[in-house]
Amino acid sequence: MTPRSALERGVAELALTLPAGAAEKLVAYVGLLAKWNRIYNLTAIREPLEVVSHHLLDSLAVVPHLDVTDGSRVADAGSGAGLPGIPLALARPGWRVTLNDANEKKVAFLRQAIIELEIRNADVHAGRLQAWRPAQQFALVISRAFAEVAEFVAACGHLVAKGGLLAAMKGAHPKAELEHLPQGWHCERVIALRVPRLDAERHLVLCARGA
Repeated sequence: MTPRSALERGVAELALTLPAGAAEKLVAYVGLLAKWNRIYNLTAIREPLEVVSHHLLDSLAVVPHLDVTDGSRVADAGSGAGLPGIPLALARPGWRVTLNDANEKKVAFLRQAIIELEIRNADVHAGRLQAWRPAQQFALVISRAFAEVAEFVAACGHLVAKGGLLAAMKGAHPKAELEHLPQGWHCERVIALRVPRLDAERHLVLCARGA
């Protein structure tokens, strides 16, 4: 099976429809990751079919559960190699996606990926999350980089616009983590995900400010 066929089959299982050209760019992204991984350690997963399952489909699996309208601003906090932000930007060209990371080498990769893949609805912010004060806050801030949900909320809560959401991508259900949230936040929606070609638990935690 090729990365392209694995991606197409997985997208069909997720009942997603990708815009024209997105599948080609996602496959090109797999190749770009492989190229940069020879120099920089962007991701431990290097086999192309595993990149499709563990990175692309894992990222795309959250899309049906994100109530984000076209024109909305989305931030990928601690994007690393561009996950989930690059797949989200390609799957939803109506979103305006900002990829954030503090690591200079990863930031360089993110900027190059945006150029080479011609992702017109994405940009990059370099720097620590706690010091980031965007001119306009985000409707959604998503991340799969944080070990603890409470740490994610504490680091990124100031980036969320009124009525917006924080979305934490997790493995096992983080029940214990949800008992230690910063005051004023609640994470009542925990959605079990099924990622094609990935035999592992995945959950999406959606957090909002209290009324």
